[in-house]
Amino acid sequence: MSTYLESDKGKFIPATKRPDGTWRKARRVKDGYVPQEEVPLYESKGKQFVAQRQTGVPPGMCPLVAAELKKAHEKKERAKVQKVERQTTGTAATTTATSTTTTAAKATTAAPSIAKNKNDRDISALSSTLDDALKLTDADEVDIAKQIKKLRKKIREIEQIESKMQAGDVNKLDKDQLDKVKKKPEILKQLRKLEETPLT
Repeated sequence: MSTYLESDKGKFIPATKRPDGTWRKARRVKDGYVPQEEVPLYESKGKQFVAQRQTGVPPGMCPLVAAELKKAHEKKERAKVQKVERQTTGTAATTTATSTTTTAAKATTAAPSIAKNKNDRDISALSSTLDDALKLTDADEVDIAKQIKKLRKKIREIEQIESKMQAGDVNKLDKDQLDKVKKKPEILKQLRKLEETPLT
């Protein structure tokens, strides 16, 4: 820590000796000068707030009220611990007497519980397979309905081509349209077959 000397010219830091044996000159300083090593460290507002919070009191709360609440909380905690200790010591004697009977009871009930778990697994597996089967039938119904719709559309197209043929526009028809007309009985057969299939 530096010591200041005062003279009629003002304050000054006296000359000091360096480690290598040379001397530093005396320095004049202004009033209010604080050497670098004596300047207090800067603390941000956040650091100051944290330092204030370490007192354990929420901001704005009276320290006396906080101390009373802390004592009441500690008293409740001690009461809980004592209650638990009494319960554990009281039940320790009864548990040793009943432990032998419970192990025997567990041994007899273990076999039915295993069987019950197996039955539960079987039931869940069966229900999942039934769900899958139902999903398949729903998909089949949709597929059948789509096929019926497609076949009916083909028949409408064939009937349009036939009406053109009856009107005498045979020259305007191409080979694919004529092949379609020839397939009409086959398409009608497929349509009847699909319509007769029972939907589940």
